[in-house]
Amino acid sequence: MATSRSIVGAERRRRGIYILPNLFTTAALFAGFYAIVQAMNGMYEQACVAIFVAMILDSLDGRVARMTNTQSAFGAEYDSLADMVSFGAAPSLVIYEWAMRDMGKLGWIAAFVYCVCAALRLARFNTNIAIIDKRFFQGLPSPAAAALVTGFVWLMIDTQVDPDAVRFLACGVTIFAGISMVTNVFFYSGKQINLRRTVPFAVAILFVLILIAVSSYPPGVLFGVFVCYALSGYVMTAIRWFRRRGTRTGRYSEKQ
Repeated sequence: MATSRSIVGAERRRRGIYILPNLFTTAALFAGFYAIVQAMNGMYEQACVAIFVAMILDSLDGRVARMTNTQSAFGAEYDSLADMVSFGAAPSLVIYEWAMRDMGKLGWIAAFVYCVCAALRLARFNTNIAIIDKRFFQGLPSPAAAALVTGFVWLMIDTQVDPDAVRFLACGVTIFAGISMVTNVFFYSGKQINLRRTVPFAVAILFVLILIAVSSYPPGVLFGVFVCYALSGYVMTAIRWFRRRGTRTGRYSEKQ
């Protein structure tokens, strides 16, 4: 009798652990939905903050699932659907409502390009997850693209820039972020970092310095970080291309 009760108790605890990562996903979905509502109400700064909160929650659900060994096909699909709302629909609506609403067709087309690219990015990620090198993302990750778009809006609001003065720039940032998600450019993923292992003391100091920098001026620092990350993939691709070209040129010279 005691054994059967312990088995039932263990099974209940097991089910509870499976719910845990999905709670983070639900919270991220709520943050994305909240961002849409705030954008519709003209509260753009709150909408941008909500999307960054969704990013944090989205990064936690996968790590919690891996640390508790509770990965599931349901969790993966649910996470993708939540990402489409938080990092696909929400950012495109925020920047459209803030700066591109009066641009006519160009405004909503730019917003749609971003949205459809986010959907294509997530679909490709789900189909390639078993074959691609886990050290890299193929195309800009949708959370990073969302951070690039909403970080731009947040920074412009904080510096009190008139949306009409930067609407074409906003359009360019939106299209760039969207296209970057569906390119074949590789971006560093950081998934090989194991939080359960010991790290050098210098890494802990660096982490503290990053937190201080972000807390000192969140809009500017976060936007700058994600601009650098969005460009890093193209820079690494260019470096590899020049190296391959140099190698081929050297081989050709040796043959001559």
